[in-house]
Amino acid sequence: MEKQSTPDAIRAEVQGWLAENWDQDGSLVEWRGRLADSGWGCPTWPTQWCGKGLSRAEADIVGEEFQKAGAVGPATGVGMVLAAATILEHGSDEIKGRFLRPIVTGEHTWCQLFSEPGSGSDLAGLTTRAARDGDEWIVNGQKVWTSGAHRAAWGMLLARTNWDVPKHRGITFFAFPIQQPGVEVRPLRQMNGHASFNEVFMTDARVSNENVVGEVDGGWAVALTTLAHERGLASALGSAMRNMLGSGRAAGEALAEAAEYWKTYQWYPQRAGRADLVTSQAVSTGRASDPTVRQHIAIVETQQRVTRWNAERSQAARAKGRPPGPEGSLAKLSASNIARAAASAHSEIAGAHAMLTGPDSPLGGIIAEVLVSVPAVSIAGGTDAIQHNIIGERVLDLPREPQTDAEVAFRDLRTNT
Repeated sequence: MEKQSTPDAIRAEVQGWLAENWDQDGSLVEWRGRLADSGWGCPTWPTQWCGKGLSRAEADIVGEEFQKAGAVGPATGVGMVLAAATILEHGSDEIKGRFLRPIVTGEHTWCQLFSEPGSGSDLAGLTTRAARDGDEWIVNGQKVWTSGAHRAAWGMLLARTNWDVPKHRGITFFAFPIQQPGVEVRPLRQMNGHASFNEVFMTDARVSNENVVGEVDGGWAVALTTLAHERGLASALGSAMRNMLGSGRAAGEALAEAAEYWKTYQWYPQRAGRADLVTSQAVSTGRASDPTVRQHIAIVETQQRVTRWNAERSQAARAKGRPPGPEGSLAKLSASNIARAAASAHSEIAGAHAMLTGPDSPLGGIIAEVLVSVPAVSIAGGTDAIQHNIIGERVLDLPREPQTDAEVAFRDLRTNT
């Protein structure tokens, strides 16, 4: 399609297409296939790859019309938010042709195979290795904190393919098939009682050389794209879920699909601190007039408003076609600050009762779950320390943190493994 010149023209075209194609009583599989082929499901993507080549502002118009019609969008998950975004920027045409459409339709589900138990925040220090064997690579190693690995078909895998160059230059990014011999997924039980994450062990697992995204040994640049999008993952997934408001068979199947996916993330509102409950809890418990409680509430509200304004700045930048930048790190750090401030407020309001669980505890145990879940928000998706470094170096233009391993071959570095 040629890019439309006016918002009204775009609105009229998508309205006409929906009137002709959206069938709420049809199957989700049929609808998603039609959606992927039309380009309306991913309007900012290039026209040859399931898109329309529209700007972010124009895509918002498309989204409004889908909501009005109650029409379902693409599949929910990290496949759309992370894998597709990364493949669009770094994948070859052959890889785009194989992977993008199944992500849109939901045929392929994805997870992220980045973090390792021995590397901590030093992602580039990973030691999972991939050795070339003809047209394939043999993978051995361990990943951790992998959400959704137990149901994923594909993984965004970072593996070391060259040990004789500095650590950032010897990593390759693979589209890795999870469901194969040699891959074992084990759930991890958390202190809040959930088991959202997994360990993934790879023992002589295999991946085709055709599944390299970007260049061999050039995976660090590819990973940075994934990480930039990851810092807005929670809001992107939440927005996708809120937009599923239609009725009929297709919408019902999409809601069931999303609900199953969201089981992994059902504790994430508590991880974020439940700032939305702070004021109502203060009122319902009779603590709203307490000056200390009021100060806690003011801190939470102030941080939320500043975060909203920064989000609007980021949206304006995206509407102008700018790629994700340091705003993502600002938002990530703000989320940690809000979560901690909200947890502190809940503790002040509930006192020792905040530690109780069960039906007679504050909000049926939600406050207790907040207290044991909030520490995770400072780690997931890049630690607060990493975000401070990014903001200091890229936003404030402070001197870069000294690096002693920048030019040392990885095999000569001392590591934790």
